[in-house]
Parts: sequence; structure tokens; C-alpha cells
Amino acid sequence: MADPYRSREGLSTRSVAGGSNPDEIQLRIDPMHADFDEEVTGLRKQVRQLRNVAQEIESEAKFQNDFLNQLQMTMIKAQAGVKNNMRRLNKSIIREGSNHVMHVVLFALFCFFVVYLWSKFSRR
Repeated sequence: MADPYRSREGLSTRSVAGGSNPDEIQLRIDPMHADFDEEVTGLRKQVRQLRNVAQEIESEAKFQNDFLNQLQMTMIKAQAGVKNNMRRLNKSIIREGSNHVMHVVLFALFCFFVVYLWSKFSRR
């Protein structure tokens, strides 16, 4: 392979002899294959498409970021509301004492007694 960097469009590269940087290359254009206007136009279209895609990605990222910020604020407000309600419930339980437990037990006994009497009278 005599010219390993030769492209099919007529461009070829070679290392610069005596250059200070070994990564430098020279570009030689073969006028036989020089249909560069179409290539440049195609590249411009691709760059324009990539720019449009990048702008769409940017706008979607901004939208998603705003949505996440709103969701985070909603969660913070909900958490604060639950915390306040739990605090009020705890204060109410402490203030009322154990009367709630006694009321629940009495209600359960009353329900049991009603069901017992109903079952006795329904058999007759």
C-alpha cells in the first residue's frame, strides 16, 4: 500500500518532512476528483441537522429539568404537609390521652353484644 491515507475522493495525506510536530500532515488535492462543492454542501446539511438535533436535545433537557424541579417542589410540600398532620395527630393523641382506646374497646363490646342478641332472637 503505497499511499495508506488516500481517500476515494482524491484527497491524500502525508507526513511533513522535517516538521517539528510528527502529527502534522499535508493535504494534497487531486484535481481529477475535485467535486468538493457537493461535498461541502452535503457536509453543511449534515452540520445543520446535527445542530438542530442538538438544539432539540437542549430544549428537551431544559423541559425535563424544569419538570423534575417542579416534581421535587411538590414532593417537598407533600412531605411538609404529612409532617404537620402527623405532628397534629400526635398532639391530639397526647391531649386526649387513652380515651380513644377505651372508646374503641367499648364500641367493639357494644357491637359484639348487638350481634349476640341479634343471633339469639333470630333463632326463635
